Amino acid sequence: MQQPMIVSNHSEGIYEIRWHGRGGQGAVTAAKIVAYAAFLDGYPGVTSAPFFGAERRGVPITAVTRLSHKPIYVISQVETPDALVILDQTLLKYADTLSGLKMNGWVIVNSSQCLAELDLPTNVKVATADATLICKELGLISSGIPVVNTALIGAFARATQVVSLESLKRAIKEKLPDSISETNMAAFIKTFQTTKVFTR
Repeated sequence: MQQPMIVSNHSEGIYEIRWHGRGGQGAVTAAKIVAYAAFLDGYPGVTSAPFFGAERRGVPITAVTRLSHKPIYVISQVETPDALVILDQTLLKYADTLSGLKMNGWVIVNSSQCLAELDLPTNVKVATADATLICKELGLISSGIPVVNTALIGAFARATQVVSLESLKRAIKEKLPDSISETNMAAFIKTFQTTKVFTR
């Protein structure tokens, strides 16, 4: 299988993703799934990790994923991401959510709003998807919170194309329990198909 192309300004050739969500939305699991999918694609260097303490429902949390065609020895927080995946649009009100994003990097956000309403910087690429609506329709809800992680992985895949669809589908199937993998796969596919991409 031909390896996806990493396009990054990072001096060490590492593609860095930072996930912003709230506890219960599955950001940490999403970071792990994308890392595993990249491993399946043949990336020798893949890492994922949560930050900002334990995941508690409703509390802002951050996770990171790093991908490289060389071994990775960095385990710190991602400070200059190539892509931000924002599972909860309300987190955009915090200044540190967009901090460090590289010029022409990706902001992938769970939102039903149009691009102008999001008021994002003009020197970034943007992808939006109404993952909350999709997950509500599919019944992907836990303790009243839509679990949007696999849906946002679909939006990430549509926007960045740094990990193959085949490997992402396999990772979702293998990393999630059989009882929920089919519904999560449906969320992934539907969000991939409906994601809106803006390269300004």
